[in-house]
Amino acid sequence: MSNKIKINLKVNGENVTYEVEPQENLLRALRNNFNWDVKCGCEAGECGTCSVLLDGKEVKSCLTLAAACDGHEIWTDKGLGLNDRLTARLQEAFVECGSVQCGFCTPGMIMAGVEYLKNGGKADRKAIKYAISGHLCRCTGYIKIVDAIYKVAEEIEEGALA
Repeated sequence: MSNKIKINLKVNGENVTYEVEPQENLLRALRNNFNWDVKCGCEAGECGTCSVLLDGKEVKSCLTLAAACDGHEIWTDKGLGLNDRLTARLQEAFVECGSVQCGFCTPGMIMAGVEYLKNGGKADRKAIKYAISGHLCRCTGYIKIVDAIYKVAEEIEEGALA
């Protein structure tokens, strides 16, 4: 007899039903259903690479029970990039600024940047550093990541990105 339960989610704009174990985290539920853009890092909430937007708020999917997400909306980096101009522009800026090296932290950093910008974040390096503070990067030293978010924030402030 299986202990699995069915949950209904809206993932990247699509209504889906997943069967999950009661203790299964959202990270595993997403990856078990082919959402491989959600990276698995520490599975302890330390690195932030598994971040997604849950009802518009950034969460670490490794710390979020999948069953608690029943009836909610989830966006991953890939899904947002295909459906949201701000996210697509931020992804482009990451490439332009050389913010991607190994790419492991990138989806989580994008999620943090998107939440920051969508909540009215300004071109303020100190505030951007704070916004990404729950995310670890092994390669870039963060400067280029901050540069990319700053660049898009400037574009928003100048009205170049509506």
